[in-house]
Amino acid sequence: MTVELTTDMAQDHVLVDRYTDIVGPSNEMLGPVKDGGRIEYLTVPGCWGPMITPSLRSGHEVSLPVRVEGAKVGDAVALYVETLEQTSRATTSGTHMGVDDRFISDPFVAKICPTCRDAGRHFLYPDTYLDGIGESAVKCSTCHSEVIAFHMVEGYTMVFDDAKEIGVTVSRPRAEELAHHAREWVALTEHSTQHPIVALGRAELVGTMTRCRISAGNLGSIPAIDLPSSHNCGDFGAFLVGADHEFAVTEKQLEMRTDVHMDIDSVRQGSVVIVPVKVDGAGIYAGDVHAMIGDGEVAVHTTDIGARLVVRVDVVKGLELDGPLLLPPAEDLPFLARPFSADEVARAKDLAAANDTTLEGPMLPVQVLGSGPMVNAAVDNAVMRAARLFGMSSDEVRNRATISGAVDIGRLPGFVQLSMLVPRDTLERLGIVHLVEAQYGEPDGW
Repeated sequence: MTVELTTDMAQDHVLVDRYTDIVGPSNEMLGPVKDGGRIEYLTVPGCWGPMITPSLRSGHEVSLPVRVEGAKVGDAVALYVETLEQTSRATTSGTHMGVDDRFISDPFVAKICPTCRDAGRHFLYPDTYLDGIGESAVKCSTCHSEVIAFHMVEGYTMVFDDAKEIGVTVSRPRAEELAHHAREWVALTEHSTQHPIVALGRAELVGTMTRCRISAGNLGSIPAIDLPSSHNCGDFGAFLVGADHEFAVTEKQLEMRTDVHMDIDSVRQGSVVIVPVKVDGAGIYAGDVHAMIGDGEVAVHTTDIGARLVVRVDVVKGLELDGPLLLPPAEDLPFLARPFSADEVARAKDLAAANDTTLEGPMLPVQVLGSGPMVNAAVDNAVMRAARLFGMSSDEVRNRATISGAVDIGRLPGFVQLSMLVPRDTLERLGIVHLVEAQYGEPDGW
């Protein structure tokens, strides 16, 4: 029997402390949350912990999605990141390589126990337990053999100060001490099933300090096809095309993604993420929060942490998006994409008039996000999305982004932010000018 969810059932506030590895139409959806209401997520570390937990069918353990009142396929949902607070006191990360014979096609998705396979027992997504510390500590619950599908090539353990503003990588004795109490240091919650990555006790990089700048690597709506949560994007998602496991997709099916595994450091407190609705109710989920991440995430991994994340939702009717738009805090905008001052506009008007030219109307910044197997493909994807959304040719988009915008690399191998100054009347036609002006102010001096 189908139960129709009414407005009276929608809640002003939904708390989420349960998790999944797969995102898509098969998900249980919590809520619904009212249009204009808030979702509070208690997230757990997104990447390395799930990577060493073979029962998880993704490189991420993310929150269950939340249904948004009134959100239908073809709409969009604006997510105002109001609060993003770190809960982990330590983490471990580093570079990786897959361990041969412990996965099918993709070690993030289809981990196996080769001993159970050779013995003719069930071997896919094996249940495991921790026995001590280090990479050898993760054991198959059936045969008790080592089953981690990843080797951390060079790793580090980082601790944070009480204010969560500074991190320092620690010595091996301290890393191993923390490893024996890893779950508490990582702040895993009751319903998390991942092994805490601090249990590896790694310490190849010692005494290095850094600043914290917390951001959400995975925030947005569920795709129209079931995908491992770490692969809801065009770069990692490309590994699913033609794979030998159950989550294999075609290139056409991969277009059903929502591209909300972004790993962009500007998805932080004060930002607004506008995401597509590809399943009725949108299904807003979160996870993969980082203490800090340098543009490109060159090591492929960074400091995975637990967090408390609060977003306010705002349904934008009739805004059909392929992938997300981002309105970062103003200080995160590239120099050429920042709103003009009244003085700059006055000087430009004079210059235009002196050259028999009329200045085009007020301009406001928007970031269009794109992804693909490699960076160039991600740029092409972002340009295509911007052209379709703004009613421009791809050449116009490229010209505008070159002289009044930028392309920033969110993540290697292929996730980018295409920044552009866009005519205000175009944003008004799309129904998002109020969102952009709330973020950056009304254009001055036009």
